[in-house]
Amino acid sequence: MANRLADTLSPYLSAHAENPVDWRPWSTEAFDEAVRRDVPLLISIGYSTCHWCHVMARESFSDAATAAQINEGFVAVKIDREEHPEVDAAFMAAASAFTQNLGWPLTVFTTPQGGTFYAGTYWPPEARGGTPAFRDVLTAVREAWTDRHDEVLASADAVADALRAAAQAPESQLPDVSALRAAAGTITEREDRLFGGFGGAPKFPMATTLRFLQHPAGDGTEAVDRALTAMAGSELRDPVDGGFFRYATQRDWTVPHYERMLTDNAQLLEVALDAGRSDIAAGIAGFLLNVLRRDGGAFGAAQDSESWIDGERSEGGYYRRDAAGREGLEAPAVDGKVLTGWNGLVIGALARAGARLGEASWVDAAAGAAVHVLRVNRSAAGDLVRSSLDGIAADAVATSADLGLLADGLFALALATGDAAWASRAVEVLGTKAASDPVLAGQGIVRGAEDGDGDLPSGPAALASAHLTAWRLGAGEAHRAQAERLVASVAGRALQHPIAYGAILRVAAGLAQPPRQVVAVVASRDGALVDAARATDADVVAVVSPAQAAAFADAGFELFEGKDAADGLVYDCRDFVCRLPTADPAALRLAPRLLSERSETKGAQEPGSGR
Repeated sequence: MANRLADTLSPYLSAHAENPVDWRPWSTEAFDEAVRRDVPLLISIGYSTCHWCHVMARESFSDAATAAQINEGFVAVKIDREEHPEVDAAFMAAASAFTQNLGWPLTVFTTPQGGTFYAGTYWPPEARGGTPAFRDVLTAVREAWTDRHDEVLASADAVADALRAAAQAPESQLPDVSALRAAAGTITEREDRLFGGFGGAPKFPMATTLRFLQHPAGDGTEAVDRALTAMAGSELRDPVDGGFFRYATQRDWTVPHYERMLTDNAQLLEVALDAGRSDIAAGIAGFLLNVLRRDGGAFGAAQDSESWIDGERSEGGYYRRDAAGREGLEAPAVDGKVLTGWNGLVIGALARAGARLGEASWVDAAAGAAVHVLRVNRSAAGDLVRSSLDGIAADAVATSADLGLLADGLFALALATGDAAWASRAVEVLGTKAASDPVLAGQGIVRGAEDGDGDLPSGPAALASAHLTAWRLGAGEAHRAQAERLVASVAGRALQHPIAYGAILRVAAGLAQPPRQVVAVVASRDGALVDAARATDADVVAVVSPAQAAAFADAGFELFEGKDAADGLVYDCRDFVCRLPTADPAALRLAPRLLSERSETKGAQEPGSGR
């Protein structure tokens, strides 16, 4: 049996390389082999820090008898969901036709052409609690394929038809502030007022939802503050290093699922920053910098829930010990895979937090990650790819979410450093067209609607946010138009199910109100005027020298035009129309976020500072 996973750049796939299952990576060849043999595909999707993926691997995929049954009746495909998020989303959508308990490991059975006809998550080696044994599932699926072939094909066709219909929702109008506040109200009605957060057990941080509620148009900051305080004071947060776990299995935030994701912590850093909880922000930043940061400066995807203790694998045992108890123990492994979009999230979070809290080392770390991703995560042709490992780029294509998240992170880095070159790189990234997964496209597998914001912003939300940022910086009306188009394409579903669309609703909120843009032009990045600028409630805060302001303007960012003539002034603008510049920090602190009359700003406009 060929070992096809041995040389993979995915730690998850590498961990299965020695299984007796004849695994194949995600490829056209796997479907070709299924056609040749006329057998279904068994597609197993997970990731390296997934506890139940580890369990199923030990119980079933390492078992010789189970492996023999798989090899005889199926073409087995192993997929890292973090390397192939489009593939994961496609099969997750199809799996929803068969089970409501979606998650990982995800096990999907498809026809040789890729049509899903059955799916589930974790199956134990022996039947328990109403859940059938995995080997019994394999037997039943194989019998259905052999004895009820036409029914199986009809089931796959029906799932594909349903996914096509779901993906064809008509474009809707951009929501106004009243619609957004109604959506926020729908979310806050589900708040757990006893324990904080939303929903019951299991309970997730839901960072994308929290970020929407923090926007002024979302009007849910009190619910966010309660959730953040509850999570930070619970078992969901490691008291030793400040990082947050993936979720809690209980409503009161106890009994965590102990894996720790880059995505959750980067976004919760933003939540803590906007909530004014610098203590929580500092803890998260410490975890990111001290645990997830890899050699070369970029950040790994996650830290495992399991580790070795006394010769046995322990789920959460390391984290349940205090700092002294961890001494001498091997820490849970970090998946060192450098994901382009996920690093974009952490670049933006560290840049914004570092700038506002005066932590220059955080901004430097964000810049280091940006340099690494832009240099390493590229194909031989120079295109951005999804991931890399140990300085070697993988071949999985960059998604639209990757491009949007990376671009937004680079914009944040430009504002934090005053270096227009980062903003120019962001615009270049936004000008790149994301490629579809070639195997999905080649097989014609229906993907359904992929616009929900789960544990991180969707592709439409990430791109819309980055285009909105580009417009706010003065990169052109085309960027606002693109953001509006992306939001409108999703707005109908988002308003119906707002708790699942927090990231796109936050962008919609940004489009519904005129932006506040604060530009401090100072030779020194320290002092009361800079502190006042950093503390303003604004959509854009830039601290630049006169030369840097000129560089932004020369690079095509109109917000900075005409602002390089004098040192020691702050321009406070609404929708590109600026008050007369001030050198008084108090005047900046007292200015409201929104002015009641547009004519007031126009009357006080500085020549060349608006449009």
